[in-house]
Amino acid sequence: MTQESTTPKRKRKEKGVILPGLIVLFLLLFVSFSYYAYQIVYTSNVDTKEKEVFVHIPTGATYEQAMDSIEASGAIVDHLSLRFMAKLMDYNKLVKPGRYELKHGWNNRQLIGVLRLGEQTPLKLTFTNIRLRSQLAEKLAADLEPTPAQIDSLLNDPQYLETLGFDTTTIVSMFVPNTYEVYWTITAPELMQRMKTEYDKFWTAERKAKAEKLGLTQKQVSTLASIVQAETIKNDEKPRVAGVYLNRLQKGMLLQADPTVVFGVGDFTIRRVLNVHLRHDSPYNTYKYKGLPPGPINVPNISSIDAVLNPESHKYIYFCAKEDFSGYHSFAVTEAEHLANARRYRNALTARNIMK
Repeated sequence: MTQESTTPKRKRKEKGVILPGLIVLFLLLFVSFSYYAYQIVYTSNVDTKEKEVFVHIPTGATYEQAMDSIEASGAIVDHLSLRFMAKLMDYNKLVKPGRYELKHGWNNRQLIGVLRLGEQTPLKLTFTNIRLRSQLAEKLAADLEPTPAQIDSLLNDPQYLETLGFDTTTIVSMFVPNTYEVYWTITAPELMQRMKTEYDKFWTAERKAKAEKLGLTQKQVSTLASIVQAETIKNDEKPRVAGVYLNRLQKGMLLQADPTVVFGVGDFTIRRVLNVHLRHDSPYNTYKYKGLPPGPINVPNISSIDAVLNPESHKYIYFCAKEDFSGYHSFAVTEAEHLANARRYRNALTARNIMK
C-alpha cells in the first residue's frame, strides 16, 4: 500500500525537474543560435587590411567559381559563415559577373547584397604611347574582361570599321587618349561604341571649324598630329612643328618626315634614318610620296591634335633635332640653313657612336 502511493509522487517530481531543464536548454540553444545568426549577418567579415581589394567574377561563372574568387581575395575572415549567408540570400541563383571592390569592415549581408545586385566598381581606363593596332588591343584588354584577340579582331575587320566611319589604317584615330570610366565586363563591341561616342564628343564644333579652315578632315588632322607627336615630346614645340608640316603641305612639298619612314619599315629601334630606309617603298614613306600617309603612325594625344589645330604661324619649312639632345629642334627657312643644322646633328650622332 505504501509503495503504490509513492510512485505517482516520484513521477511528478521527475517531471518537475525535467521540464525546467528542457526550458533552460531550449533557451540556451536559442540564445546561441541567435548569437551565431547575428554574427553571420551583422558581424564584420571582410578584412582588407585597409588596402584596395578587388574580386573579378567572369561572365558565365558558376556559384562555386564566384565563391572561390571571393575567398581567393584573402579578405574573407570566416568562409563558412559567408557561404551560409550566400545560400540564405539565394546568391547561388543570382551570380553576376563584374569587378567588385571589397570594403573593409563589410558584413556578409553587405557583401552578398552588392554581389547579387551586380553593383560593379567602375575602373579608370587610360591608354597612351600606342603605336600599332595590336598594341592598342593589348593595352585596352589589360584591365578589361575582353581579350586582346577579341578587340584586335574588331580593329582589323574592314566591314565592322566601316559602320564606325573608319578603316584599318585610320581606326586608331578614333581612340582619343584620356581617362575613361568603364566597367570591367564591357564587351569589345561596347568598348568600340564607347570610344566612338567619346571621339564624337571630342570633335566639337570649334575643333571641326579649325580643321576645315586648314583644309583637313578630322582623320587627316589625327594623321598629322601623330607625325608631330613622333617628332617631338615637347608640348610647347608641337605647334611650331605642326606649322612646318602645314607649310610644306601648302607648298606641295614632300613632308619628308623620318617617323613615317620608320613606321613604314617597321623597325622601331631605328635611331638614325639612313638612305637604305629612305629607299624603302611604303605608302608611309613621305620622302617618296607627297601628302599625308594613309593613316596615323601612332595614337596621337590631345596636345598633339590641338597643336595641329592651333599651329604656330611662321615661314619655317625645315627642322631637325638639336645637337645637344635636349629634345628640342632647330628650325630653318632655307635649305642651306637646314643642311648646316642637320650636319651638326649628324656629327653629334657620330660622336655618340649612334650609327643606326
